[in-house]
Amino acid sequence: MSDSPVRIDAWLWAVRQFKTRSAATAACRAGHVRVNGERAKAAQPVRPGDEVRVRIEGFDRMLVVRQTLVKRVSATVAATAVEDRTPPPPPREALPVVPVRERGAGRPTKRERRDLERLRGR
Repeated sequence: MSDSPVRIDAWLWAVRQFKTRSAATAACRAGHVRVNGERAKAAQPVRPGDEVRVRIEGFDRMLVVRQTLVKRVSATVAATAVEDRTPPPPPREALPVVPVRERGAGRPTKRERRDLERLRGR
């Protein structure tokens, strides 16, 4: 634990954003990691105060480096090394009810087909 620069892939792994360091490296190669707005390569150094944006499972996480870590640490220590500024996700809207036909029910009747098309807006 120090305030000297650390590789971004090692830091992301150390603060438990990725399960493995190779997964963090792959995310950097794929362009899912940005440091201060710029795409980051795996070896790019990060320092305290840097803003890191990481796309994990389709969602962007906005993190601020508070402390640089080289080794993977416990979750409580990792929580002190990173400041999470990710906005809360928007509330999920009620999804329309989609009718489900029983598997193996055969072809829909003409009436069922018309009901399905009316529901789909056709």
